[in-house]
Amino acid sequence: MDVVFEGNAVGWAPSGAVTALSLHHEHDPARLPTSGVGHGHKPTGRYVLAAGRAGEDDGLCQAIPAGALKPRVTYRVAGWISVAAAAASDEAAAAAEEGAAGHPVHVSIRVGGRAVDGGAVCAEPGKWAELKGAFRLTEESLLRGAAAVVHVHGAPAGVDVKVMDLRIIATDRKARFSHLKDKTDKARKRDVVLRFGSGEAAPAGASVRVVQVDNAFPFGSCINCEVINIPAFADFFTAHFDWAVFENELKWYWTEAQRGQLNYADADRLLDFCDRAGKPARGHCIFWAVDGDVQQWLKDIPSNDDRGRAGLAAAVDSRLRGLLGRYAGRFPHYDVNNEMLHGRFFRDRLGDAVAPRMFRDAAALDPAAKLFVNDYNVECGNDPAATPEKYVQLIRDLQRGGAKVGGIGLQGHVANPVGEVVCDALDKLADATGLPVWITELDVREPDVALRADDLEVVLREVYAHPAVEGVVLWGFMEGHMWRPDAALVGADGVANEAGRRFLELRREWKTDAGGRVDGDGVFRFRGFHGTYVAQVATAKGKMLKAFTVDKGDEALVLDMGV
Repeated sequence: MDVVFEGNAVGWAPSGAVTALSLHHEHDPARLPTSGVGHGHKPTGRYVLAAGRAGEDDGLCQAIPAGALKPRVTYRVAGWISVAAAAASDEAAAAAEEGAAGHPVHVSIRVGGRAVDGGAVCAEPGKWAELKGAFRLTEESLLRGAAAVVHVHGAPAGVDVKVMDLRIIATDRKARFSHLKDKTDKARKRDVVLRFGSGEAAPAGASVRVVQVDNAFPFGSCINCEVINIPAFADFFTAHFDWAVFENELKWYWTEAQRGQLNYADADRLLDFCDRAGKPARGHCIFWAVDGDVQQWLKDIPSNDDRGRAGLAAAVDSRLRGLLGRYAGRFPHYDVNNEMLHGRFFRDRLGDAVAPRMFRDAAALDPAAKLFVNDYNVECGNDPAATPEKYVQLIRDLQRGGAKVGGIGLQGHVANPVGEVVCDALDKLADATGLPVWITELDVREPDVALRADDLEVVLREVYAHPAVEGVVLWGFMEGHMWRPDAALVGADGVANEAGRRFLELRREWKTDAGGRVDGDGVFRFRGFHGTYVAQVATAKGKMLKAFTVDKGDEALVLDMGV
């Protein structure tokens, strides 16, 4: 583990308007956190307290040793943060009461007048929140020669901030990949025994070639009405992806931009395209919880009286019945109320009970569809509003209201991903809920295409190795046709760049191609990835082809192939 910065308790200095810094020790073991994700050691209990802060930019800082940070390296920011209110301050007491559920505290890396996000937590009084940030610096920022400084800040004025054992660690993705090999093997492979006869009928010594046709783990991409008419896009999509999701065409603001004027023609076109290509599609999305993504006519419905609320509730019901009544059985998945960790449009107007009701009504209208929650930043460790713990709480609240939550969507709009952080989020979600997880909108933003390839590999290897993850959908792949810039895998000409080639290499790596000879007992054994296969056997009677499927299972799969 390459630790480039170790937050020395006596090395911190005030930043901005701070009354005092003081050193303390957490003596009660019950109040100490457990070992952190990739931190390297247990918490020491020693922490520094920044008191008398006048504003959110005020906090504490410490210089990073000169030359410690290198360009093009992903650094992990680890440690623990807590908050406390100064008892003598009415302002602080009010802030503490308001923030009983937690205050956002941020860590920034400041180099040459520029601040780089190093992570954030939702810190609660009396508890230690684990910091799981990451950052990367460019050569340009380091060439300026300015000193690098860690800055901790962000809670409201009057709230004291505590920092324990903050470290900056250079990540080692190759070491992580090595660690994932056994995990991947256990999650995605199975022992297979092919029987070709016994006794005298056994074709001992016959040549066998087993080739995997399809991996059971699906990869998909978003599509829209423009890109399906681009031959290079359509060719790459049909050749390398298994699932689709519509970028905008199923969203309410698209299908009913003006009240009562329904437009399903675009969604129908995309469904026809998917049907011809043999690709199932996710239904994204029935509702969207974020105010900025709700069409104006919905916002214009008054919600301050019973009549207005009844009108909005009727619109919600009409949307459900119109969409799911039209497409029942066509979409295996639906994102029901998108991004509820970041928006409350319907809940603020119709009450919290509306969210589980959306799930209940959707399940009644299309019982075969899996109904998902879907949100962003949960896998990144940098958004106090979107922690795995808050996502779990949201899911439990929905379930208590009778919602049949069928899966968890992690969008995956990432930069500087750290495998251990992604894994930690997956572990917490899977352990607490037992629900399957899909990565629903993956894109990796990085101007340097070589680093983009590395970052993409970090995410894909991590999620593929995790048993709770059942599929990955990319939020586009072609240059000029993506929501986020600097995230493409394929140029406008349809030729894969370095990131695209890495994606294709991984897809090839995760397919089994085995060969050998039938043993004296008429058996050929191999261990392969889950999916569909063709076996070719060459005997004295000629060549024989047999198709078979390897499903998940802990025991060896034994198949009678005949001769």
